[in-house]
Amino acid sequence: MSRSRLFVVAVLALALTACSEQPPVAKPTNTTAPDPNTYISFAFTGDVLTHTPLIEQAQRTAIAKGSTAEYDFTPMFEDVKQFVQSADLAMCHLETPIAPDGEELSAFPFFGVPKEVVTAIANAGFDRCSTASNHTYDRGLDGIDATVNALLENGVDQSGMARTPDEIEPRIVEVKGVRLCFLSYTFSYNGLKLPEGQEWRSAVINPDRILRDAERARQLGSEATIVSMHWGNEKESQANSMQTGIAETLTASGLIDLIVGHHAHVVQPIEQVNGVWVMYGLGNVLSNLPTDERWPANSQDAAIATINLTKRPSGKISFDRPQVMPTWVDKRNGWVIRDVLTMLADPKTGYGTARELELSLGRTTRVLGEFIRPYASKP
Repeated sequence: MSRSRLFVVAVLALALTACSEQPPVAKPTNTTAPDPNTYISFAFTGDVLTHTPLIEQAQRTAIAKGSTAEYDFTPMFEDVKQFVQSADLAMCHLETPIAPDGEELSAFPFFGVPKEVVTAIANAGFDRCSTASNHTYDRGLDGIDATVNALLENGVDQSGMARTPDEIEPRIVEVKGVRLCFLSYTFSYNGLKLPEGQEWRSAVINPDRILRDAERARQLGSEATIVSMHWGNEKESQANSMQTGIAETLTASGLIDLIVGHHAHVVQPIEQVNGVWVMYGLGNVLSNLPTDERWPANSQDAAIATINLTKRPSGKISFDRPQVMPTWVDKRNGWVIRDVLTMLADPKTGYGTARELELSLGRTTRVLGEFIRPYASKP
């Protein structure tokens, strides 16, 4: 080996020895203070309206699977399941009562649907449902009992129906240490009347009553009160004067923190009223509409609205600006709730379906365009 090469080897050896003898460098410590705030993510949907064709499809699915249950609605929710489950709390509106055990099923105008629809709601990741609607009393008091029983047996909480007087009263639900109250009201029972002395079985929209309930919730320790309202004119994409007037009254009280609406069977605007977000109508997340020319094409559209609550160390609660994920019911392929943006981004989506999705997105954009969440392959 030449003298010059020996010199290079010696220098490298010394350098390596020096490096090995250096004291270890301390890893930088994370000096960022932990976030002191508490965050809760919510997902809300509009109407789950179980028409006869959906029931027949659920029966075919159960037979094909060899299920022990008579009906299986779970595939209808499969495309949005991951998104729903990503929320800390997800709530749908169950518009139709469950048929009492041993009684025949029924559909419009007096609904009594299979309890397996609740199994699918639970499987999809919904934590609770609002249940006060114009169909609440379609199957009488037994239908109310059957609905509440089916939900609770599947681990899904609810507000809007009651088996006992206590169940209709405001109560506290704790999520991530934050005390919440959910209230649910409807504009009517389609001309039916609850029996005298049992009016407590559900709740009709009355601003004075709602504010009393909200005040009671505050007394119980509610830090945020969320009100579900079954209201508005069917087929109309704009809120009516009754909706906007009641929203003004409720939000001006300082007792209501969020309003979520349904019933119109089409999406309606979202706006802030007195600093409170009001979602006037989220459409039909699952139904067989439109069934004929009387129903507009947008009765097949809906939006899953997401909104985040922040609780600061001071105890102050605020709700961020909501976002919506447009959905569309794919009636040709089993009444599946489709995530519109994800389906449009999928090159495997057929031309005909893609065209339907584009039309649906256009309709929803005209009403809720500024709130549509950016496309993401995952929630």
